[in-house]
Amino acid sequence: MNQKIIIAIDGYSSSGKSTLAKAISKKFKYKYIDSGSLYRTIALIAIRKKIFDSDLWNIRNFIPILKEMSLKFKWNQKSNQIDIFLNGENIQQKIRSEQVENKVSLIAQIPEIREKLTLMQRNIGKNKGIVIDGRDIGNYVFPKSELKIFMKGSIEIRSYRRYLDLKKRGEEVSYEEVRKNLIHRDIMDISRNISPLKKSVDSIEIDNTFLSIEEQLNLIFKFIKNKRKK
Repeated sequence: MNQKIIIAIDGYSSSGKSTLAKAISKKFKYKYIDSGSLYRTIALIAIRKKIFDSDLWNIRNFIPILKEMSLKFKWNQKSNQIDIFLNGENIQQKIRSEQVENKVSLIAQIPEIREKLTLMQRNIGKNKGIVIDGRDIGNYVFPKSELKIFMKGSIEIRSYRRYLDLKKRGEEVSYEEVRKNLIHRDIMDISRNISPLKKSVDSIEIDNTFLSIEEQLNLIFKFIKNKRKK
């Protein structure tokens, strides 16, 4: 009997977590949750409120602003993932900008925000049958998830993937800018005090520097089928 499980995918920025997670959710008809989109949403709010432009930036100033915002999450059956609405506005595309990407690691270091978003993710996954990607999913958000995957790849490959993605969206960025940003994000993700990025002991590690998406999926599908039979 195929039982529903939680599939946690962690890893470095632009390591292919989302691509893999979406393919898995489609194959097994699981709900897909992009935890990073939650943090990018908070970063977008901070940018719009010009929080980062102030010398008075601190959590006590920011949290009250968050409480004033109307944040809703609706399941999009067509895309098989959550759409995020800020004050009635669908911001799914706006949170993917390079400006937001440059600030999201700062947001992710704030304990109060991490705590709130962790509870939100756990509530979404209480009935299982989900695949969720992020930085601390297997270690912290869903430590008892049945399958944990950790994605990595060379900084050159990850930077190039991210660069191509931004260019397709019309962003005016250079490869070197993207590379520097990813290096900075890696350092912040690994070194933060709260839920840092790290591979859990029971994770399956995949270095996809030289692996195609098809090769990655064939490998992961075998693990998932075995887990669902138990």
